Amino acid sequence: MPETPRPFLDITQSVSGRAWVDRLDTGAARNATAIGQRTGIPDILARIMAGRGVSLEAAESYLEPTIRALMPDPSTMAGMDDLAERLARAITDNESVALFGDYDVDGACSCALMMRFLRHFGIEPQVHIPDRIFEGYGPNSAAMDKLIDAGASLIITLDCGTTSEGPIAHAREKGADVLVIDHHLADHGLPPADALVNPNRPDDISGLGYLCAAGVTFMVLVAVNRALRNRGDTGLPDLLGLLDLVALATVCDVVPLTGLNRAFVVRGLEVARRGEKPGLSALALAARASGPLNPYHLGFLIGPRINAGGRIGDAALGTRLLALDDEHQAMVIAAQLDELNGERQRIEVEAVEQAAATAEAEIGSGEGPPVLVLASAEWHPGVVGLIAARLRERFERPSFAIALNPDGTGTGSGRSMPGVDLGSAVIQAVETGIIPKGGGHAMAAGVSLRPGDLGPFRAFLAEKLSASVGVARAASALKIDAALTARGANIDLLHNLERAGPYGAGNPSPVFAFPAHRARFPQIVGKGGHISFSLASDDGAKLKAIAFRAAGTALGDTLMRDSEGPLHFAGGLSIDHYQGREQPQFRLIDIARPPR
Repeated sequence: MPETPRPFLDITQSVSGRAWVDRLDTGAARNATAIGQRTGIPDILARIMAGRGVSLEAAESYLEPTIRALMPDPSTMAGMDDLAERLARAITDNESVALFGDYDVDGACSCALMMRFLRHFGIEPQVHIPDRIFEGYGPNSAAMDKLIDAGASLIITLDCGTTSEGPIAHAREKGADVLVIDHHLADHGLPPADALVNPNRPDDISGLGYLCAAGVTFMVLVAVNRALRNRGDTGLPDLLGLLDLVALATVCDVVPLTGLNRAFVVRGLEVARRGEKPGLSALALAARASGPLNPYHLGFLIGPRINAGGRIGDAALGTRLLALDDEHQAMVIAAQLDELNGERQRIEVEAVEQAAATAEAEIGSGEGPPVLVLASAEWHPGVVGLIAARLRERFERPSFAIALNPDGTGTGSGRSMPGVDLGSAVIQAVETGIIPKGGGHAMAAGVSLRPGDLGPFRAFLAEKLSASVGVARAASALKIDAALTARGANIDLLHNLERAGPYGAGNPSPVFAFPAHRARFPQIVGKGGHISFSLASDDGAKLKAIAFRAAGTALGDTLMRDSEGPLHFAGGLSIDHYQGREQPQFRLIDIARPPR
């Protein structure tokens, strides 16, 4: 029987209505002690590792993840050998190759990986990234015709294709071979591609279903290199130099940062910090990223700018930027994407305000539906995924945002929460005829709706996911890794914590409690309703702090009105590199009043 989580600081209900519990159960606490005593790893770092399931035996290697140790033989993936041989033959015969990618960061990185690989052998592939609004997700027959008419004898789909039976069959009927490299769940039988590599295809037993498409693409390139080597080819490309693109996609696609993915990001960041890709460097400059590149820069500064092209501009901009080597061109495209991102933010703010008001009215004073499914004719189709993410974050339940067309059809995106498999539910909705098209993975999904589908789709999700949403929300107590003071949250500690990173999905960022501290000088900053303040302890130590999007919320009201009284604060820590100087910064997650 699972152990009941232990309360932390006896907080059963915080300002935001959550209980605080110790992330470590009794067994994990013992493991943390053993890690610290037997390896010399600092106690707080040992607690972080034990709280994420790291064993005593794996502790030291966990801090130094390597591709060599963690990457399995690519041939363990179904279809890999056939695909690698076909692509190796295309390279040897100098065939005309075309790439069909997705319009998000993962698709852009996957295409850029393949473009750079093929260019090494003198092949300049055609590239088609579909327009999100006019073409939608995945291959379509018209685009396939265009690529084939331009001479392509081999078409490779990247981050798409698993659910594209019709367009792939059409391309093959016209004489082209088609290879599919993807990671999305299949909604029925596999398409008639010449070869398909997808760790989430039903017959794949590799255990690599947690990879993003760029991670799968990297595995493909390893297999192709081996196939070429077996043919006697020499002068093969150095694939490790491409890991910065894999790291970017892995962080931005919010796949679990465990196992091989964690090694991809750790080693990919090392490559990124060398500044070898002009596109990444130009985007970092345009985004005003300070200090060495880290997962936050990838996920919240660089990634959104690449996505902005696919959301409201030219969907191919991100791929072109990541694939080019000319610094001047990189600066030009990065500036375009930065401008598009600013416009995207303005569109998003207005749409999120409208969506949140609608959600609050729908939920009312009760529990509300287990899944929010909201639709509007006023929403730009390019930002529905962002609206869904904000709704999921604010209302703690899976959420869909759907942009409606004048004819009553709609396209939308959904975002889920741990423990609720949204992609599988959407695929079942397609299989049962409730909606015509949809797919995705556990944490995110996309859908297309016909006129009249909205109500049945909403009812289907409520029935299908009610139980798992209830379990997930019941388990949403805030897990605390350790208690700290403002004085103890120093740079040395943060450098130690980075050794157990990168943090993200599957490897949650450490959450620390700061008991009996005070919020000094709170003030609203920026356009997003953020609140900056100083977290102060009774011994006079202060810590720079920020509460994102807190204005007008229970947390924000507490900061602004009760800042003088001692409160318990919970949140994460990061290093602020302002003006070249490192200093710790606290990001508020929750506040609790000390029990009387």
